[in-house]
Amino acid sequence: MTDSNLVLNLAKVVVAAAWVDGEIDQEEINNLKDLLFLLPDITGREWAMLEMYIESPIGPAERTLLVESLRESLSSSNDKALAVQALEDMVRADGVVTEVEQATVREITVAIDSVDVGLIGNLARLIRNPLQRRMQAVAKTPHREEHFEDYIKNKVYYGVRRRLDLGESHLDIPESNLRKLCLAGGLMARIAQVDLVITQEEFSVMVKALQTSWDATFEVATFVAEVAVSEIGAELDYYRLTRGFFDSTNEAERRHFLDVLFAVADADDLVSHDEIEEIRAIARSIKLHHKQFIAAKVRIPRKRREG
Repeated sequence: MTDSNLVLNLAKVVVAAAWVDGEIDQEEINNLKDLLFLLPDITGREWAMLEMYIESPIGPAERTLLVESLRESLSSSNDKALAVQALEDMVRADGVVTEVEQATVREITVAIDSVDVGLIGNLARLIRNPLQRRMQAVAKTPHREEHFEDYIKNKVYYGVRRRLDLGESHLDIPESNLRKLCLAGGLMARIAQVDLVITQEEFSVMVKALQTSWDATFEVATFVAEVAVSEIGAELDYYRLTRGFFDSTNEAERRHFLDVLFAVADADDLVSHDEIEEIRAIARSIKLHHKQFIAAKVRIPRKRREG
């Protein structure tokens, strides 16, 4: 497990590199958050602290202080290796690493050994391409002219909103609550479709969870669940889905949601290894501790889970 203080200090320096030109537009901020959200072992409180740096300019003096804080975090060769590994994982998040990026990582490795302000320039070059790829991936989303922000951030909500606009249903529910239901529905559908088939039992558990955990009516819960299972697929932006759920919930809700996910997986009386690993990934993505994941897992009787 990486040192969270080291990763947080590294993330701050990455943000400083993004601000090196003195300006980041909102789309770049959103994509920078997507990349940084993949860094390991950052708690919810630390993420909130990191957002303060993301959303306002970082000048030369503050950049120097952030680099110094990173220097103090790198107390051993193992720390330096962990910092480089965290950067590599972030750059590889979209499955593409160019030769230039590989060369830049090597340069940053050398810079981390000495940790001077010159690291900022290397980091700025390194994150430029992943940020650009992230922005291009978002730009390829079809129908961007209609509900575009909702489409890229919460595709289940987008599907619900479109159906409501077309008059397929009328839901008497505050917009913020509907968005949260859609995020939860999307993540539950992701668990349900791990084995590529969403059963009626899994669907029923999803509907019940939306009713009991978020006070949705049967009509609302069923409608959201239907859209969620129809929208789930490779094109669903998993990172924005988990980040959106994190942003709209508190820690108690996120802890309880692990039980919800395991209930969906257990709908057919057996939680598979693949389902467990998917829930583990979601728990990590919504910034829950490994012990919290284990506590939820063992609440499923041993005979009904693989692992």
